Amino acid sequence: MTGMIERLPGWPTLPDLFGWVESGFPGSHTVPGLHGIRIEEHLADENYVLRAELPGIDPKDVEITVTESVLTLRAERSGETTLKHRTEFHYGTFARSVRLPAGAKGDEATAEYKDGVLTVTIPVPETKTGTKTIPVRHG
Repeated sequence: MTGMIERLPGWPTLPDLFGWVESGFPGSHTVPGLHGIRIEEHLADENYVLRAELPGIDPKDVEITVTESVLTLRAERSGETTLKHRTEFHYGTFARSVRLPAGAKGDEATAEYKDGVLTVTIPVPETKTGTKTIPVRHG
């Protein structure tokens, strides 16, 4: 399988534009208190692999859904730390949605959380397409 991730028809092909659409335009948060999740994604061994940075998040507070070829991650953090003279509260909601590659089997997704990184793996069987060489005529 190649390293290219084929998106569904009609989805932007420019990587920067695609990233903006998925994560929101830089500097703009449409929902107060909602934060983006940094991710990296690639294809490996007929699997789509997404790694998301979620340090300090309890895995039980992570929700992963697949709806109509869109993978959505949501996580919440809440807690408090008592220092010598004060108490600090830590809370926030994090979310990110990504369009899955064409042919991804979202119902067979698996997820693992280790050392602050969530790894979601989704099978994407390689489709066999016939390759046709088109001769170029001169003249």
